[in-house]
Amino acid sequence: MNGPALHEPSAPASWRVALPHTAAAVPVARALVRSALADIQHAADSDTAELLTAELVANAVEHTKGDAPIELVVELLPTGCRVEVHDPDPAPPGNLTVPEPSVEPDPWQEHGRGLLLIRTLSSSCGHRATESGKAVWFRLPVVPSQRKPS
Repeated sequence: MNGPALHEPSAPASWRVALPHTAAAVPVARALVRSALADIQHAADSDTAELLTAELVANAVEHTKGDAPIELVVELLPTGCRVEVHDPDPAPPGNLTVPEPSVEPDPWQEHGRGLLLIRTLSSSCGHRATESGKAVWFRLPVVPSQRKPS
């Protein structure tokens, strides 16, 4: 008799959604990420993925001009997830991967901590040029499932 079957990691799944260039895009993006991660057994931390996605989408809405839609891309990989936000502005996103020297976010200000959160909580992050602007991304690793007491 053979032992228990080992489950091979499933093929990557991905979603690509155009979002309005308004603040209304943030809760829609969070809901999509939550739904995507709920569909797989071993996923990245959903709360962290939602938070970082909200930061990327809010930055794209706030810091790019015009009303062209932004695009959310969510990829589920055997090693975790990758989230990208595409916007029409080719300018890189400030200090995403390298913090500005001696610049600390003001704890009393509502803004200024988004890129710090992304840098700190993701396993990796960055940006790349696209044909229509740029994509800003982060990755999160799979969170091991918790053992339940017998």
